[in-house]
Amino acid sequence: MSLFHIFLVAIIQGLTEFLPISSSGHLILLPNLTGLEDQGQTIDAAVHIGTLFAVILYFWRDVKVAIGGLPRLVRGRADTPGAKLAFLLLIATIPVIIFGFILHIADLTDMLRSTAVIGWTMLVFGIILYWADQKGPTTKIAQDWSLKDAVIMGLWQAIALIPGTSRSGATITGARALGYNREDAARIAMLMSIPTIIASGVLLSIDVIRDANAALALDSVIAAVFAFLSALLALSLMMRLLRSVSFTPYVIYRVILGIILLYIAYA
Repeated sequence: MSLFHIFLVAIIQGLTEFLPISSSGHLILLPNLTGLEDQGQTIDAAVHIGTLFAVILYFWRDVKVAIGGLPRLVRGRADTPGAKLAFLLLIATIPVIIFGFILHIADLTDMLRSTAVIGWTMLVFGIILYWADQKGPTTKIAQDWSLKDAVIMGLWQAIALIPGTSRSGATITGARALGYNREDAARIAMLMSIPTIIASGVLLSIDVIRDANAALALDSVIAAVFAFLSALLALSLMMRLLRSVSFTPYVIYRVILGIILLYIAYA
């Protein structure tokens, strides 16, 4: 891969992983619409690692609390804030693992990577995000996160395995529908991404290790660094904007892109 191609893939992944506009959808569209070769699983794993480090760094205070609660959780107790957070994050990850396994076994992954599918999911889930954001109450904060809410948001996250849906967009939609304010809805959604990205990264790495070589390893390091920097920038901007701006700008982008993709797919 050329340096420009690596840079392009990493920037797209970094900027779109945590914004509610679907990173997987954009990465699939890159070769579909430009004719560039698919970047492959090794680069996919690398950019996921880059974005993982970005979200861990940005939300380190919450991550540190969850890590601190793990020993107590291992002993079967979730009676501290850290143990409770770690427990709820694990529960919220179960649906996406199950749904991902089903898609893999049924060999449906490639079938869902079409421009038409991404166009429809961009459009439909963009409208659903707008509805949840505008109609959802703002009665809950992050400390109110419960087992029931973790399961519901976990199911929303599982739906996001369909390309174009957006993992962050789906979980934020679920959180806003449950009554969480915008900033805390995004905060919970970002924390939920950590075990999910780790799980997907482990799955990707199984094939990556087998195909690894020196040149690809260097490309992967470069991709991870670029993805880390762009993801950190995207996270910082979104969390700052949410203090004064709704999710409507992302909805407008999704709707416009969805219409364009549907026109391309069916014209």
